[in-house]
Amino acid sequence: MSADRVVSLVPSITEALASARSEALVGATDWCTHPADLHVTRVRGTKNPDLAAIRALSPDVVVANKEENRELDVRRLRDAGVRVWVCEIETVPQAVAAYDELFGDVLGWPRPDWLAEARGLWCRSLPPVERRVAIPIWRDPWMVVGGCTFTGDLARRLGWDNVFATHEGRYPQVDVAEVDGAGADAVLLPDEPYVFTSDDGPEAFARTPTELVSGRLLTWYGPSLVDAHASVAR
Repeated sequence: MSADRVVSLVPSITEALASARSEALVGATDWCTHPADLHVTRVRGTKNPDLAAIRALSPDVVVANKEENRELDVRRLRDAGVRVWVCEIETVPQAVAAYDELFGDVLGWPRPDWLAEARGLWCRSLPPVERRVAIPIWRDPWMVVGGCTFTGDLARRLGWDNVFATHEGRYPQVDVAEVDGAGADAVLLPDEPYVFTSDDGPEAFARTPTELVSGRLLTWYGPSLVDAHASVAR
């Protein structure tokens, strides 16, 4: 049976669902910014969803992610009789496999064309390392992408070695001097979740060149995977 009413609590997956059947997407978080013309009921944030608003939408399924959403909210929705599908995504192949399950087994929808394209672009043997990078995601305090993360895996599949991949923690808090002295060829400064700009971020690094990059292309898993391979891998 095909799901006709879906609420998404994950920005990446919201974009993916809208690309397949936008009319079936009835609710999404305030952080679900793509596509820009998405008109659905907003159910607050990923960490503080409005559970009453979600229940009022009578969804066939709510889509959540282990990292993005709280177990407490998932449990409360399930206790209220709401069907919730939760994925765990720490690599690009895991993202592709999750969409296979979501579209095929959970929603009963045809798989969108971009999914096969993303599989062909990303799910292959790892390329040789071409450069070493550090990827901050926040400042004051400074936090970086560590190991066992989707962004770290995507970077490695682009031929980039994350200098903090073996650091304890998935998003460790570090001193900016440690980032600057980690031996990276470049510090990549995305525009989300922290909005690094030309005036906010590069000035903190005296030794390592910096590059401003799209946070969506580095951290989102969905149709953006196709764009990421073409744009970020330049």
